[in-house]
Amino acid sequence: MNHFDRAGFRAGTLAALAVIALTYAGSRQLMYFDWVLMPYAIGTVFASFAVAYRFAVWAQRPPTLMYLKRGWQTFLRREKNALLLGTRFVENFVLQKFIAGRSAERWLMHACLSWGGMLAFALTFPLVFGWIHFETLANNAEIYRVFLFGFPVEEFSIHSIRAFVHFNLLNLSAILMLAGLTLSIKFRVSDRGEIAIQSFADDVLPLLLLFTVSISGLTLSISSHFLAGYGFQFIAIAHASSVIGLLLYLPFGKLFHIVQRPLSLGVSFYRDAGQTGPRAFCRRCGADYASQMHVDDLKTVLDKLGFNFRFAALEGQLHYQDVCPVCRRRLFVLNQGRAVGR
Repeated sequence: MNHFDRAGFRAGTLAALAVIALTYAGSRQLMYFDWVLMPYAIGTVFASFAVAYRFAVWAQRPPTLMYLKRGWQTFLRREKNALLLGTRFVENFVLQKFIAGRSAERWLMHACLSWGGMLAFALTFPLVFGWIHFETLANNAEIYRVFLFGFPVEEFSIHSIRAFVHFNLLNLSAILMLAGLTLSIKFRVSDRGEIAIQSFADDVLPLLLLFTVSISGLTLSISSHFLAGYGFQFIAIAHASSVIGLLLYLPFGKLFHIVQRPLSLGVSFYRDAGQTGPRAFCRRCGADYASQMHVDDLKTVLDKLGFNFRFAALEGQLHYQDVCPVCRRRLFVLNQGRAVGR
């Protein structure tokens, strides 16, 4: 089988070129690009290609393509959906409410991992791309000026609380990440359900990568502030290697759900449209069991996947999806009985 996907390759190439172009333009033709961060930039370009490639391949699958299509259609039907989108983004991505119902401890784990990761990405990528840089004033070396895309946006004293916060935001993200990782490891070694289904590549390896990135980042600060730079070069190489490894792992492992997760917002609009639209009634018992739009879309997807769930005696007239889940289980038992002569 040929696993090369032309659409995915085009999407990956465009994503990589977009990162290069944004780096070139945002850093004022590389004027403010820090060449020490070149390994991070190269890793980001390759990761962008791989993420876009896999996302394009994943988006072409019939179920995903149907959700994407219906999500956009239902979102564009009403003007108020934009406000609803913002509300659901805050609830699902910022507050992580979708996990709160399981347990407070599990919510805290997800919140620490999510907030720590988002804070780290929000700081690291602009610094790597040269979008943000710092300069001291010409007449006062103790005043830092922050530049965004080459434009000054903020000034602060290096002895101020604001400076302490600015210079330690990445350390804060590492601490949040380590707290989330600690709780995650606790679940991995104590929860029997997690133990039964976990694998090294999908569950253990991402934790090791995140732990290495976080602990090496903190160790850089410890080395520079408390150890007079002892071991800084080795730690910097280890940190860069772990970050690049994490970026390259992103499209191939469990962490890819970070890219897939926004689709859940479109699914929520799809669900809303189904609840307010025509309903599907079971052809056997007459029960209301789903939205008609969802049932029709499921039939279309099954056909594209090559599954024929139409009854042989009533070809084209009755589909297995026209029967509610309860009756499907009943029909299964009835057919088993018929097969053994009862």
